[in-house]
Amino acid sequence: MQEGLPLVRVGTLVATPLNSLVVLADSGIESIAGLKGRRIGFSVSGFEDALLGAMLARYGLSLDDVELINVQFNLTPALLSGQVDAVIGAYRNFELEQLDIEGRPGRAFYPEEEGVPAYDELIYVTRPELVGDPRIRAFLRAVERATHWIVNHPKEGWEIFRSTSRELDTELDRRAWFATLPRFALRPAALDVGRYERFARFLHERGLLKEVPPVEAYAVDVFARR
Repeated sequence: MQEGLPLVRVGTLVATPLNSLVVLADSGIESIAGLKGRRIGFSVSGFEDALLGAMLARYGLSLDDVELINVQFNLTPALLSGQVDAVIGAYRNFELEQLDIEGRPGRAFYPEEEGVPAYDELIYVTRPELVGDPRIRAFLRAVERATHWIVNHPKEGWEIFRSTSRELDTELDRRAWFATLPRFALRPAALDVGRYERFARFLHERGLLKEVPPVEAYAVDVFARR
């Protein structure tokens, strides 16, 4: 929105953060305080800096107390090779499973437990002029039905998912599937205005937003607008 993109949030797919700060379980780093002077890999500057900065601040640290290294999207290889001591931006439903498969379990520090307001990780957006389009409501009703079916029948859902592509039929994808299920939004169209306000204020405080916009300017409950 700040970049001028005409988009509005109309629904949520994943209702919890997936992003996390990860170290190897055998690294000796027991808390975020232990990251002082350490190398931390990241892939997306800006947002991940804001998360990490807030998490460090709870322990009297700042971004100046760590060395940030852009490892692109090679988070797991960078951690396993010793290039970095921790990574920010690791998805708890993917990189943690990947590390475990490699025989090097990880330890995750979760932003929502370390000073960052909880937020929706993955959302559905559309153009403002389409908010009232009945196809949007039909889509979200279908998503809700599908989500409830998947949650009620996780194994059957996995079989359907993996059958769509041979590339998806891997141990990592299987683990990621089951790790993601509890995080799906059971009411994808529902909008928690207070939650969005809190996260917008957080982004403003961390310098990612110039001002805190009203929630109705970028997020709606399409069923409440009927």
